[in-house]
Amino acid sequence: MASFSPTSGEYFEKLRRASRRFTTLEGWHEIGEGFYGLGQRSRILSFANQFDPELYDEERTSDVALSVSEARNSRAHSNALGDNQIPTRARESIISEKPYHIFTRRQRWSVVIMIGVAGLFSGLSSNIYFPAVEDIAKDLGVSIQEVNLTITSYLVIQGISPLFWGALSDILGRRPIYICSFLVYITANTALSFSPNFTVLLLFRGLQAAGSASTVSIGNGVIQDITAPSERGGFISFYQAIRNFSIAAGPVLGGVLANFLGFRSIFVFLLILSGITIISIIAFLPETLRSIAGNGSIRLTGIHQPLIRRLRKEPGYLQDRDHSYRRTQITLKTFLEPLSLLRQKEILLNLLFGGVVYAVWSMVTSSTTTLFKQAFGLNEVMLGLAFIPNGFGTIVGSTVVGKLLNSSYAQVEGAYRIEHDMPSKEKLCKYSVPVDFPIEKARLKHVPWITAVFVTSTMAYGISIGYTSLTNLPGWIAIPLIFQFLIAATSNAVFAISQTLVSDLCSGKGASSTAINNLVRCSMGAVGVAVVDRMITTMGAAPTFVGLGLFTIAAYPLSAVQWYWAMSWRAERLSGGK
Repeated sequence: MASFSPTSGEYFEKLRRASRRFTTLEGWHEIGEGFYGLGQRSRILSFANQFDPELYDEERTSDVALSVSEARNSRAHSNALGDNQIPTRARESIISEKPYHIFTRRQRWSVVIMIGVAGLFSGLSSNIYFPAVEDIAKDLGVSIQEVNLTITSYLVIQGISPLFWGALSDILGRRPIYICSFLVYITANTALSFSPNFTVLLLFRGLQAAGSASTVSIGNGVIQDITAPSERGGFISFYQAIRNFSIAAGPVLGGVLANFLGFRSIFVFLLILSGITIISIIAFLPETLRSIAGNGSIRLTGIHQPLIRRLRKEPGYLQDRDHSYRRTQITLKTFLEPLSLLRQKEILLNLLFGGVVYAVWSMVTSSTTTLFKQAFGLNEVMLGLAFIPNGFGTIVGSTVVGKLLNSSYAQVEGAYRIEHDMPSKEKLCKYSVPVDFPIEKARLKHVPWITAVFVTSTMAYGISIGYTSLTNLPGWIAIPLIFQFLIAATSNAVFAISQTLVSDLCSGKGASSTAINNLVRCSMGAVGVAVVDRMITTMGAAPTFVGLGLFTIAAYPLSAVQWYWAMSWRAERLSGGK
């Protein structure tokens, strides 16, 4: 330590010793490790690297963040340090303010793009299939209703499998589960490339869903690993927008492939694409699970280390993992634990409303092939093109709502700071929001008008596609396509809001929270897809979709209740209640 006091001849000696920090390599190394000012005099501290993983467990907060009063007490204790005192190790951790993650913004965006591409396969495998439904029925000698059963089974497995993969990724790491799930997916596509009969198609479509569905939940887990709550909404929405590109491109590709090469070529294409993706993951994607990689500063080994790091020199800031680290044991409870989230009222209501919207959107999408072929006489290629507005709607909705989420979070955070007299530069807890922070108001602010547009578009879509007197008009096909765009944009905005809120409420359980979200949404979507053809046949398209719009209105109070009571429920539960 060096102090400056111009009262003696020792002043220049002290100045020389202090200035060596700026004039020698060793000095600059010390500055890189920590240079801080305390009180009114300068202090230069040399302590463990600010990214030291040994401090990680001490600094990590629990799922319940400190209240404002507790945080102030901690700061007051730190500020009580005298001018001549050296902070203890624990106090240094308060001063050092270790970042949530050491990745630069560019690195985080690179990771999000990579996992977004991996997440394409869940939606792509489903949507690339739609234009080929009638082709498959003719080729395998089965009815369209039986082929639709493969869509239902896909959604069911898509909902269940992330409970297994997501729980494992929260313990074993993101990379190993990405690799294992893609191996399952590649195996399924290999078998589907031959598909000699309907039984093989049905079974391996289920296996295909088991391999691809996990990419969504693991990807959301990765985003929670590397982003703080204040910026998470934008990253999740962008991630969803990348994944949703498959909804635009998938049907077009499926229509072209099925029309010119037969429906089996769809699975050959997916096999090749997934092979390229798994190679990219092995080569470039780093492990991000915080219990393994910390905030990115822990040296990765084995399967957790991307191949590129083995070929290049590792960054100097990496630290070895604390030897006291013990991995959580995997038991049956590990896979059932995500289901316990359904006991939390605020999470259950959020998932149920999102599930209703997802089911309605799935019913619109899955019935498009039959309705548009009957109304407008389209072939497979044109049917694929008819899905483009739906696909681009998902991208636009996810992208726009990401900006809205970040903006509304900033507004609510600003009001919270004023209410609690917090300085503007003082950060809220990085790992989870304070228990008294109104996160529901930050996330659900735009749900009312988004739901209104969704309901109106769904009802208008049913009318526009349900009457031959309208569909026979020249150029009328553009009208239901416009409504499909609006339905897709608003429904996916709701999905992004729902997933972001669940991630906020389940800090440290990124993949598991997404898995339970998938379970609820896909289960409700599977029921919807299973009954939509019968509903349209029995009642007609117009009454079906008008009825679905009214059903969504009836479900909206689930979201409204969260706005008013979710925070008090959360506080009650965290204080010891149920």
